[in-house]
Order: sequence, then structure tokens, then C-alpha cells
Amino acid sequence: MMKYLQNVGKALMMPVSVLPAAAVLMGIGYWIDPTGWGGDSVAAAFFIKAGAAIIDNIPILFAVGIAYGMSKDKHGGAALAGLVGFLTVTTLLSPGAVTQLFHVKELTPIQALAFGKINNAFIGILSGLIASAVYNRFHKVELPDFLAFFSGRRAVAIVTSVIMLAVSGVLLFVWPPVYNGLVTFGETLADMGPLGAGIYGFFNRLLIPIGMHHPLNAVFWFDFAGINDLGNFWGGTGKVGTTGMYMAGFFPVMMFGLPGACLAMYHTAKSNKKKAVYGLLLAAAVASFFTGVTEPIEFSFMFVAPVLYVIHAVLTGISMFIAASFGWFAGFGFSAGLIDFVLSQKIKYATNSYMLLGLGVVYFFVYYFIFKFVIIKFNLKTPGRDEDEVEFEEDKNVQVKTNNWSALASSILIAVGGKENITDVDNCATRLRLSVKDSSIVDEAAIKRAGAAGVVKPGKESVQIIIGPKVQFVTDELKKLV
Repeated sequence: MMKYLQNVGKALMMPVSVLPAAAVLMGIGYWIDPTGWGGDSVAAAFFIKAGAAIIDNIPILFAVGIAYGMSKDKHGGAALAGLVGFLTVTTLLSPGAVTQLFHVKELTPIQALAFGKINNAFIGILSGLIASAVYNRFHKVELPDFLAFFSGRRAVAIVTSVIMLAVSGVLLFVWPPVYNGLVTFGETLADMGPLGAGIYGFFNRLLIPIGMHHPLNAVFWFDFAGINDLGNFWGGTGKVGTTGMYMAGFFPVMMFGLPGACLAMYHTAKSNKKKAVYGLLLAAAVASFFTGVTEPIEFSFMFVAPVLYVIHAVLTGISMFIAASFGWFAGFGFSAGLIDFVLSQKIKYATNSYMLLGLGVVYFFVYYFIFKFVIIKFNLKTPGRDEDEVEFEEDKNVQVKTNNWSALASSILIAVGGKENITDVDNCATRLRLSVKDSSIVDEAAIKRAGAAGVVKPGKESVQIIIGPKVQFVTDELKKLV
């Protein structure tokens, strides 16, 4: 399971890598026109719309990026299938379509809210995962002659769309009750004071991967259950000492904590990969500090190191609890970054807000040291710590002793203990990479006799077999066998 999540995280890195630039663009526009959001400035509108073109379409980017990244041969056909799957669900479950499916003139309030938020990161990730699985299973399928045109990769998008029809049918009935359950849960937390704010902060972060943080936000930030924390803060209709309770604690996390996490991930990256991850982590940290856009950071470790994400959610809850308990309040209109923090200082409900900066400095070091310790202790594959995709120079000139790839794969399968001992088959540029249950039973001599150039055992559950530039042929044959 962990290996699968790490592969999802690696696939996400491509779409995630474009998010920091988009966040910075939106931040520039918001800085130029913080109240009109581009309505009072053409320049601001230009930057905001440019950034929003990417940020607002994160679910689509995830659907395409994961489908492509999780496909066996990184083919565009998988990416197309991811897009088809996403469009199938979001179109069928749009509010307008659902009213037709239920034969009603209008949806209930909960249904309207739930299906109005169907375009979310969870649906994007789900579409990408299903599309990649379909691609890996059907991209070489051969159909009868009269359907031959749809054989192979052309069948993938069609099969994906059919599967997503079934998924949409399930979500049609499951999505609103789940959404309603979270709203009810949020309303319960609202009666718990600072403790409720802390629990809300924890679940606000924890639910982001499945896109279900929106119903909680609706309860606390908007006039959905009578709290309207965000609306009252900026509208002057709140109460000093209370209004801002459900926003203030995010500032230390977004402005300081997550940038500290970025520094920890940079310092723990492999020396030969520090330069590659430097730009991504720096841009993500800057975006988080100035604008409060945290997705570029969170999605970079959310799946490759879920334990870190749970820690992040806990720390967010603690920050929310501390700020609410001591009455350190500030508010935001966009997100909890520096821009909104400065703007909120002119609002009377921003009380003792400078203490949030002090807490933020503490949080920078808390995040840094906790993330660094956990990453090293458990050898988590955060950005820059994944296995090298390039091989040693001497591997590039390796020539195996046979061209019978099927026979070589069969011999390797026997030598590594059979398919019962194999949990995953992959390859990089020159090496066959096997995840095994026990590497000690691998017969290295037999593998070399079969024609491989060498065997490397990086760990108890990992074996690398040096094949050379033609390793893909052996990988394909071995996957058929297992």
C-alpha cells in the first residue's frame, strides 16, 4: 500500500510543479487589488486570471497527471483517459444534470452544495487512478476484426468512461449524505469553543486529499449555520474576541510552518537532487507565505509520506486551538498568507494578531525539526529522496548474454524465488527493479548465469538486476509471468 501511495505521489509531482508559479501570479494580482480582486485594476485581473487558470483547474491537472504518471509506459493515451473519466463524472454530477436525473425542479440545499463541489481534487485523483489502471490492463487488448479500430490504446478511454458511469451512479447517492454528515459534524464542533476550532483545523487539513474540507469550511466561514466567521470579520457584523476564531490559527501554519517543512525536505533531499527540488520547494514556500496557497507543498508529500500529512493536520489543529484560546485573531478573504494578514490589521476584530507571528516563528522550527526527524528516521520518500532514475555510467554500456527476453525473464523469476516472493516489478534506464518479500533467498549466481550483468540488493525487500539499455524488454516479459 505504501509503495502504491508513493507512486501516486511521484505521479502528482508533475502537475504540482506548476502550482507555485500560479499561486505567485494570483498573489501579485491580489496584492495590486486586494479588495476588488481584479475588479478595480486591469493589471490585477490579468495576474489573477492567469494564476486562476491553473489553480482553479487543479482537479483536471491531477486527473491527467496521475493517469499519465501511473501508466506503465507514460503514454498520452492514459492522460486522455484520465481527462475523459474526470469529465464524465463532473458532467453527470453537475447540479443541472442531477436535477434531470432525479426529475426535480431544484435540488435540496445539501444536494446543491454537494454537487456544486463535485469538481474537486478527490474526483481528479480518483479519475486518474482508474484511468491508469484501465490503461495498464487494456492498452494492448485485441478486439475482433469488426472492432479492430478500437483495439489497444483506443479502447482505454472508452472503457474508462464506462467505469466512470458506474462510479457516478454510486456517487449520485453517496456524495450528498457524506457531505451532509460533515456539515452536521461541523455544527457540533461550533458549540465546543476553542477545542472545536482545534478539531476543525485538524479535519480541515485531513480532508483536503478527498476534497471534503469544503462542507466544514461552509459551516465555519460562511453564513451556512449562523457562524459566518469570514463574512462577519470583513463585513463588520461580528463580535470582538470571537470573530476570527476559525481563521486565525491558519496563519502560523501557512506563513511559517509549511515553509519550515519545505526547508526540512530540502535539507533531507539527496545531494544530487537538491538542485532539482530547490526551485519547487522555494516557490511553494514563497507562495504559502505570501498568499496562503498551500497545495503545492501539501500535495508534494501527502501521498509519498502520509504520516507527515497527519502530523501536519495535528499541528494545524493545535495552532487553531492556541489562537482561539488566547484570543489572537486575524482574518482572511483569500487565504492565510502575509497579504491577508496585513489587510486584516485595519479590521477591529484583529486582536493581538501580532502574537500569531510569534507563534508562527515557533511553528517554523517545530515543522522543520519534526519533519526532518521523521523523514530521516523512517526514510520517507519526500521530494528529492526517491530512488534515482539514472544509473551508473558503467551500466549504460552493458550488453546481456542473450536476446531471448522471455527465457531470461523466466530464469530471473525462478532465481528470485518465484512470483510468490515478488511484490512489484519496475525498471529504470538500465536496471530491473524488484520489490520482494525476502531478498536473502535470491540466487545471484543463477541470475548471472541466465545472462544478467549483475545483481544489487539495496535492502531486505529490494533487488536490482543490471540488464542494460534493453531492460524494458525483460521487464515486459517478467510482468507477463507474474
